[in-house]
Amino acid sequence: MSSATTVFQSEQAKDRAITLRNRARLGANKNLLFWYRELYRDQFKEFPNPAALSILEIGSGTSPLKQFLPNAVTSDVLDLDYLDLVFDCHEIDKLDAIRDSSLDVITVTNVLHHLKSPVAFLNRAASKLKSGGKLIATEPFFSMLSTVIFKYLHHEPVDFRISEPELGNLGGPLASANIALPWLIFFRNPEWLQRLNDNYDVGNLSIRPFTALSYMITGGISHRLPVPPFIYRTLFPVDLALSRLFSSVCAAFFTVTLTHR
Repeated sequence: MSSATTVFQSEQAKDRAITLRNRARLGANKNLLFWYRELYRDQFKEFPNPAALSILEIGSGTSPLKQFLPNAVTSDVLDLDYLDLVFDCHEIDKLDAIRDSSLDVITVTNVLHHLKSPVAFLNRAASKLKSGGKLIATEPFFSMLSTVIFKYLHHEPVDFRISEPELGNLGGPLASANIALPWLIFFRNPEWLQRLNDNYDVGNLSIRPFTALSYMITGGISHRLPVPPFIYRTLFPVDLALSRLFSSVCAAFFTVTLTHR
């Protein structure tokens, strides 16, 4: 066995352990589960009956989506026994388990910024969508407030100076990241966005901010802050409204919906 293979397997084992730990933490954090529930409601609000859709979620290691939409097919690059599918999403176009042109929705939450080449993935994923099918992605948004948080209080790298929409040095699936990457594609570099135009109607994509501080107030995956759930749920709509009224000032996430041609 080569040293490179040994390192890769070690990274995979480490990431599996972290994912299982994070999944348990998320499940025990009522406020964070509420945040995710509201996110999924917002992601699927254009659909009258999400439970009737053919949905593939990519990056399901920690995600609680299946708690709210049991019809979703879950997947990840990590081999975890509670997933429906295990595969590298960069090769989704070669995946025989999902027929071409069969999906209503592909959803990815905080996944694009971990991918080696998110633009290439998005284009390959289109082969599995029906005509008019949707790819829904939620990623960090860089406002005046969230930029400070993501750059100085968050553990994942932030690099605005990249010359191509790709990650440079790759480690394990969790260690490899640039959380600015999706924001740069959808908000700052029209040429990168146009690379999706053959497969998606980028002229009519839907982008909307999602929350300001309400994710941080949950403590996120790493911590659990002692905010009573009834107070958190009361303040959540205010936080969501502020993120949409003053997105450049305080929004922390955005959801983009791409429609397959």
